Amino acid sequence: MSKTIKTDINLQTQTKLVRAEPFKRDFQRLPEAIKRRTEAALRLLLSNPHHPSLRVKKVRGEILKGYSNIFEGRITRDYRLFFLIATDAYILLACGKHDDYLK
Repeated sequence: MSKTIKTDINLQTQTKLVRAEPFKRDFQRLPEAIKRRTEAALRLLLSNPHHPSLRVKKVRGEILKGYSNIFEGRITRDYRLFFLIATDAYILLACGKHDDYLK
């Protein structure tokens, strides 16, 4: 897995966010308002991954080459984040417009 710079930790469960390089690159390209919404969605993912506003679900098919068992979470109606679930971490793989990943 890619080297990470930033790791967030939920102190109650010790679950952390690991930001892979492609996620960090995607995040930098997002509009400022969507960046703020993404950070809010990530805080919610750490505190309550089953929160209905995230609409977390397993992605069917291969949406990101080389990965299986990918999950999708909602940032806004048009934007999503994609991640893997490890024992003690959410490994953030990508984020961006939902339609871009359906192509």
